[in-house]
Amino acid sequence: MKLQYDKPASVWTEGLPIGNGRLGGMIFGGVEQEKISLNEDTLWSGYPTDGNNPGAKEVLPKVRKLIQEKRYQEADTLTREMQGPYTQSYLPFGDLLLRFEHGGIHHSYKRTLDIEQALHSVEYQVGNVTYKREMFASNPHQVMVLHLTASVQGKLHVHAALDSPLRHTLHVKEDRFVLSGTAPEHVDPSYVASDDPIRYGEPGAGKGMIFEGQLAVTAEDGQVIVDSQGIHLLGATAATFYFSAATSFNGYANMPEGEGRGVTAMNGSRLNMATAQPYTSLRDAHISDYRSLFDRVKLQLGTPLAPEGMSTSQRITTYAAEDPGLVELLFHYGRYLLISSSRPGTQAANLQGIWNALTRPPWSSNYTLNINTEMNYWPAEVCNLAECHMPLLDLIGNLAEKGAETAKVNYGTRGWTAHHNSDLWAHTAPVGNYGDGDPSWAYWPMGGVWLTQHLWEHYAFNRDEAYLRTTAYPIMKQAALFALDWLIDDGSGNWTTAPSTSPEHKFRTAEGVAAVSSGSTMDISLIWELFTNCMEAADRLGTDMEFREELKSARERLQPLQVGKYGQLQEWSEDFEDEDTYHRHTSHLVGIYPGRQLSEEETPEWFAAARTSLERRGDESTGWSLGWRVALWSRFRDGNRSLRLLSNMLRLVQDGDTEQYNHGGVYANLLGAHPPFQIDGNFAASAGIAEMLVQSHLSYLELLPALPDSWQKGYVSGLRARGGFEVSIWWDRGQLAEAQITSMLGTDCVLRSDVPLIVTSNGTRLDAIRINASTLKFPTSAGQTYSISVEGDQ
Repeated sequence: MKLQYDKPASVWTEGLPIGNGRLGGMIFGGVEQEKISLNEDTLWSGYPTDGNNPGAKEVLPKVRKLIQEKRYQEADTLTREMQGPYTQSYLPFGDLLLRFEHGGIHHSYKRTLDIEQALHSVEYQVGNVTYKREMFASNPHQVMVLHLTASVQGKLHVHAALDSPLRHTLHVKEDRFVLSGTAPEHVDPSYVASDDPIRYGEPGAGKGMIFEGQLAVTAEDGQVIVDSQGIHLLGATAATFYFSAATSFNGYANMPEGEGRGVTAMNGSRLNMATAQPYTSLRDAHISDYRSLFDRVKLQLGTPLAPEGMSTSQRITTYAAEDPGLVELLFHYGRYLLISSSRPGTQAANLQGIWNALTRPPWSSNYTLNINTEMNYWPAEVCNLAECHMPLLDLIGNLAEKGAETAKVNYGTRGWTAHHNSDLWAHTAPVGNYGDGDPSWAYWPMGGVWLTQHLWEHYAFNRDEAYLRTTAYPIMKQAALFALDWLIDDGSGNWTTAPSTSPEHKFRTAEGVAAVSSGSTMDISLIWELFTNCMEAADRLGTDMEFREELKSARERLQPLQVGKYGQLQEWSEDFEDEDTYHRHTSHLVGIYPGRQLSEEETPEWFAAARTSLERRGDESTGWSLGWRVALWSRFRDGNRSLRLLSNMLRLVQDGDTEQYNHGGVYANLLGAHPPFQIDGNFAASAGIAEMLVQSHLSYLELLPALPDSWQKGYVSGLRARGGFEVSIWWDRGQLAEAQITSMLGTDCVLRSDVPLIVTSNGTRLDAIRINASTLKFPTSAGQTYSISVEGDQ
């Protein structure tokens, strides 16, 4: 399971990513000159600030009055007065630069990323000498490791240095080369025209993040010289470089300067531990740690079409999703990227995971809460990577704390809220620089409401009641309190939201386009999901029954969803015309995926209307949006359409292509292309493929709900289902052959199937309870595996 190429990367989006959750590297694989772009997940601009806007509380009733009077453009304008500052930006650490004295003339070049072992390798020949490099980011040892060998003794002559686009100094500390730097106190978003976009504090008195990287080497032979220019390795045959990085970040509420951590001591300790061990020990520990997560899921969709040696970029352009092996690679690559960018104790994966080379990255490489951050974690539970979900759950806890002040100051409500964007400092206020931002994206107070869905999902998969009681439910309840206070009567007895936007989309009126109205379908659906989750949590915990009834009553009064003139699920409370029929956001369909509000069985009219809405959006969009649509079509049980969207995703985008909103795909390194690069498309693809094979969002588990016609034979093992189940499935001729369901918790298992199923345990057939013509239920014991087969196929 490899990404492979026959030449070095010429641009960043051809490089190959490695990461240990905290440290990230994008490796170019050059011959004479090697460049590894470095990141550390806490290296952001800024420091803790209060971005709340007390004036918003006075503006709010005025905006609501304009909305009630259908003066939408005026409401847009006035909503700008409710904004706060922009978030800060995720920053590049710098580069590890290697210069080899053998020149650039070479042959027999190979560059690979083995995602089964999380190892990057480069191999080539200069004359008759074979040079090899192997690199990984170790989670157990918290360092990057680069191992170099030459097939002929004494042929390694390498000069290694560090550099950074941020303010820094270089010096030698004993036998190590050290880069010390300070991050800016503020960076303007990439879309803001500014004469002074990157601002540092006064030398010696600034408030920005302190960061440091240390580089060390051990060599089997040859000579090592460390000076102000770097580390020089002369006449060696094998050597290992080690890189450690740290920042002074000490929590979202603490100043990184003054209250920060000591970076030099952290780096020194990590390098001392790493350099004391043989390379093989570091490598083995890394692979063992990584595979403990990656090996949980296996997937086989058919015979690969691409020849064994074909480069990944050529494979994309030649076959796209017609090659089942490439779809498998895309699926596992998303899992690889999540393991590599999100581990317990690290920061949540941002808009680019942990990989960024720009001081002003696209959209600040921040946390975009109206879809992208949530999308990053859609595969976490179903793809058996629950541990990798933890950084987002931790971030939600931080946002809940800071968002309580935003709810109080900006709106005078209980509970907590978050808006369109956030950052390392747990920003929860509306962005827009106090009036510069377009409300279509700068004003959206549903961020906290949506994020709490992840808290519930983590519980739904593992049923950890202690986690629900002490962590998830208290945060969910506070978000529900905000929603209760935020809802207003629409004049006809229904609860609605105002001001409300359907993120980043606008509607047409006789006066022109506008973004702000009342009761967008996304608002109503997200609140429905939150209230439902809180009600179920209260039932499971046997607590808060009075509050549960309050939520039930409020849910019953929520503004009903509506079907518009085209038969579509309306995106807004009124049947407005879309500004863009093919808009990249499908926000009004959150009740289909990732939610559970709408289903063919429970809400057939709205379910059909939602399908019409998705039809109207079309099959062309940005890379991340195509990933979302894969999952949506899976929920509609249309595997052929999901596969068509995957084929559109597997469309090669060249670096430098201008930002597009209707023609995304992937770069040569298989990373999602909006364009530009956003990692959420990769995660959505993995989640969508899993959704084609197993679904459990309703009251039952369904096997192969959206299997494409072309996936005639295959298997998947290790996917997770809600209720505490692990699922493996084999199919042949497009039909279920056998499944194995392992019960982790001993809960009852409910299966939906259009064909009669037989359940056996240890060879004995169980008397399953038939609920209806398509649903059966059977009891389970924790740790027991149950075999499922089609009746009559025995």
